[in-house]
Amino acid sequence: MKTTLKLMTALFVTLLISCGGKEEKKKEGFSYQKKAPTEQTTTKKAEKIPASKRIDLTNKGIGPIKSVTLSTEVDQKMATHGADVFKKMCTACHRPDKKFIGPAPKNILDRRAPEWVMNMILNPEEMTQKDPLAKELLIEFNGSPMANQNLSEEDARAVLEYFRTLK
Repeated sequence: MKTTLKLMTALFVTLLISCGGKEEKKKEGFSYQKKAPTEQTTTKKAEKIPASKRIDLTNKGIGPIKSVTLSTEVDQKMATHGADVFKKMCTACHRPDKKFIGPAPKNILDRRAPEWVMNMILNPEEMTQKDPLAKELLIEFNGSPMANQNLSEEDARAVLEYFRTLK
């Protein structure tokens, strides 16, 4: 019994020593402790604003519309006609207030010049080929080009008036 007790004690001490904490190994090995933060002189990259949210009221686009004068009051008769045209020709790709296949026209005149909007409606092929903003929108919306609906200038102007009602 004494021999067994001595043998168990020796085995226990050997285990403690072999598992024990030698300080040298701890210093050499990997540490999980957080290091003190070091100063970094890198500048934060400017966040890129998507084209659909970027404001550009100076770009008039490429197409037949060079100037549009908007009255302070919305022409309700024209806006109603524009709503009908929009529902018939545009809702396959656009929703008035949310992103779909194409951007939402809600508050579009806060971000785009009225001439740009009308030129995009009337001349989408050339706009996506030559206008930088239209090119970025094409990329943002997964390369889905806007179809030319062959609207008249009067219909496009009515759609623009409808867009003014989307607040």
